[in-house]
Amino acid sequence: MKLTEGTELLGLIRSGGELDGRRKLLLTVKLSAPAIVAQLSSIVMQFIDASMVGHLGAEASASIGIVSTTTWLFWGMLTALATGFSVQVAHAIGAGEFSRARSIFRQAITSTVVFSLLLAAVGCGISGGLPRWLGGADDICHDASLYFFVFALFLPALQLNFLGGAMLRCSGNMHVPSLLNMLMCAMDVVFNFFLIFPARDIDIFGVSMSMPGAGLGVLGAALGTVLAETVTAVLMMWYACVRSKDLSILGVKGGFLPTRDCLRKAARISLPMGTEHAVLCGAQIFLTVIVAPLGTFAIAANAFAITAESLCYMPGYGIADAATTLVGQSLGAGRRELTRSFAWISVWLGMAVMTVMGVIMYIAAPSIMGVMTEVVPIRELGAAALRIEAFAEPMFAASIVAYGVFVGAGDTLVPSVMNLGSMWVVRITLAAILAPAMGLQGVWLAMCIELCFRGAIFLIRLRYGRWMRRI
Repeated sequence: MKLTEGTELLGLIRSGGELDGRRKLLLTVKLSAPAIVAQLSSIVMQFIDASMVGHLGAEASASIGIVSTTTWLFWGMLTALATGFSVQVAHAIGAGEFSRARSIFRQAITSTVVFSLLLAAVGCGISGGLPRWLGGADDICHDASLYFFVFALFLPALQLNFLGGAMLRCSGNMHVPSLLNMLMCAMDVVFNFFLIFPARDIDIFGVSMSMPGAGLGVLGAALGTVLAETVTAVLMMWYACVRSKDLSILGVKGGFLPTRDCLRKAARISLPMGTEHAVLCGAQIFLTVIVAPLGTFAIAANAFAITAESLCYMPGYGIADAATTLVGQSLGAGRRELTRSFAWISVWLGMAVMTVMGVIMYIAAPSIMGVMTEVVPIRELGAAALRIEAFAEPMFAASIVAYGVFVGAGDTLVPSVMNLGSMWVVRITLAAILAPAMGLQGVWLAMCIELCFRGAIFLIRLRYGRWMRRI
């Protein structure tokens, strides 16, 4: 019988069955495709937010842009904790220990909810002063504080969204998280449409219609996003807890109190990742401080360009998600050569896809920025930044997917140090040197050089490093 279904091919990993090169590539593509869609849906949601807010003016765009790096910091910490448990689930499923996988899932729910509540309290506490600490001007600080407060308040829902999606992906189910992320994107559009803009008349095929609206501006963008994330979190966790064949805990006896062993393993994976995210986002915040003196146009253009570029690199993160699943389950099954093979197939696939995306981004940069804002100086600055960054995409892909490989192997400490060293030593130093002379383009040139360097060192570690020492 010809095996073409992803679940059947994953079963060959656990059962010790043979996988030829075609089947390995097929499985990698089958897991990557829905993961890419999920990642792109998340970024399209940010793109939509930025585009809708961009029509309110430069100040509204800058008020979100000034706190965006801090929101990534909190996102990264939530993701790191969810990964600490989901990688354990991948190893357990790869070894065929489904009861242990469910036990880890139950413990993860308790641990992540407690952590996200604490993080939400911290976020709400700092929201008032954060924009001023980052160098924001008086005309954007109020909206920026309000946006971040709403974001922080709903962190527990975001955490459960991340946890449910990570657990399903590591069990080999890429389709449900993908579909739910697409639904989240659609809900975000609807919520934003009614919350951001005031009541108004619009023309649809020549027919004038009165459209209701709350007119909340930046606050409406925040509320629209968190409401979409909350609905998605409920659906994601319901599917994982009730419908998932490998993870369902409904009617299955077991405790939710975390054990020392489970927490220790989660900490070994999550702490380096969380620390890395914190320090990397600290570097991004430092870059925001470098950009802030360049003016409101530069702040807005930088934020828009970052959102637009993410459309290019999110396929890499989707392939990295697939690599984490494949490597994690292969490692759990104790299959060394298969683990290495999936690692390289994933990395080369990521580099190929992101090279194509880089070419598209270079050509379409002015059009992409034109969708997001009508302010000409912002559009020109952003397009120039994107065209610089396009040259870094192949090597950026290498670092993204290789990192996903290392996470699947439970090897996060050394890769985290590599990311930190590259960001702080190369990017920050170059940005500080180039920004005064070249403006925003100098900041993005520094980013391009650093990402190429980072990709090179990750490829070297993938080839010569001891990341498979646990097998």
